[in-house]
Amino acid sequence: MYIKRSLNKTLWTFKGLRFPYKKRTQTHLRYVATVGIGGNIADVRRRFDHLFFQLKRDKNVELLQTSLILKNPPFGYEDQDDFFNSIIVLKTSMRAEAFLTYLLRLEKKFRRQRSFANAPRTLDLDIIFFDNKIITTKKLTVPHPSWSKRESVVIPLASMYK
Repeated sequence: MYIKRSLNKTLWTFKGLRFPYKKRTQTHLRYVATVGIGGNIADVRRRFDHLFFQLKRDKNVELLQTSLILKNPPFGYEDQDDFFNSIIVLKTSMRAEAFLTYLLRLEKKFRRQRSFANAPRTLDLDIIFFDNKIITTKKLTVPHPSWSKRESVVIPLASMYK
């Protein structure tokens, strides 16, 4: 069950048992990663709950925190359903490139298909920040190049630090 609140005509927030969430104890893993999560196919909030439990069981990561969930209109390709977005903060001992590969495997596990840019998707996982590092490679740019321009990142992120 989620508590729904309107921010304006096109933006809605949802709060539930796992979104937002904050772990009370610290972990021994090395790097802190901030990841944007999103989707707009089928029951996305339920999928976020499944992702939450998948991450809680995985020894490669420690789930530290989640934000509220934001429902917002799509951008880029606009002829699709609204998106649900949230932020998760994880600790891991994987380096950034290995962590990206890990996230891509998770997307695949949740049946993500890449048909065209900004297409509808079951689950999208984007590294927003990785341990205060600046990374520019062929496969990965951190911080995420347009994070500060996206309500789908800024609003959930801000909700974590109120």
